Amino acid sequence: MTRIKVGVLASGRGTNLQAIIDASESGKIDADVVVVISDKRDAYALERAKKHGIPAYFVDPKGKSREEHEKEIDEILRKYNVDLVVGAGYMRILSPWFIRRWYGKIINIHPALLPSFKGTDGQGDALRYGVKITGCTTHFMDELPDHGPIILQAAVKVKEDDTRDSLAERILKVEHQLLPRTIQLFAEGRLKIEGRRVKILPGDSWKEKYETYPDVLYCEGY
Repeated sequence: MTRIKVGVLASGRGTNLQAIIDASESGKIDADVVVVISDKRDAYALERAKKHGIPAYFVDPKGKSREEHEKEIDEILRKYNVDLVVGAGYMRILSPWFIRRWYGKIINIHPALLPSFKGTDGQGDALRYGVKITGCTTHFMDELPDHGPIILQAAVKVKEDDTRDSLAERILKVEHQLLPRTIQLFAEGRLKIEGRRVKILPGDSWKEKYETYPDVLYCEGY
């Protein structure tokens, strides 16, 4: 099977980036990270990329219009012939222009069960609201934040003694499984957008390749 080329946008530590790299290097996914781009000079995601010999770019948004900044990012992605763009902790809202350029080929992961708890603190918002189940969502990106068609979701139980940080840490472990799975489904050509829905086309299940956690409720059949 032909391996796809992935470009990752990240603003922070890059733990989801690391999960993608690990899945790629271990053969769990038919994808290679070919470039990493950040809007933060000190983002550790850039260091992770360099450690694995992956080109890493800091694209400074300061002093530029949104369009100018995103055109720089777009040029880099196209330079590396990227097949799929992955938002992995990228904290800037992308413009309609950029989304249209990459629609159907750009995905994001969010630390809540969308459409609930959109925004920058999905974990804390879920805890404060008092829900018993939260989790994470992968979705195609569209012109509204945390809004595009949902691909996969995994649910995580909220414990009675959870803090925002303890809950976020458990959700993050699940993100590290869900995001590579989503990339593999894309690589296999098994994702079909039909309006608000993403139909997952038939194929072999590879769930057994991933560690499971006792407090995770998985969507079956993928």
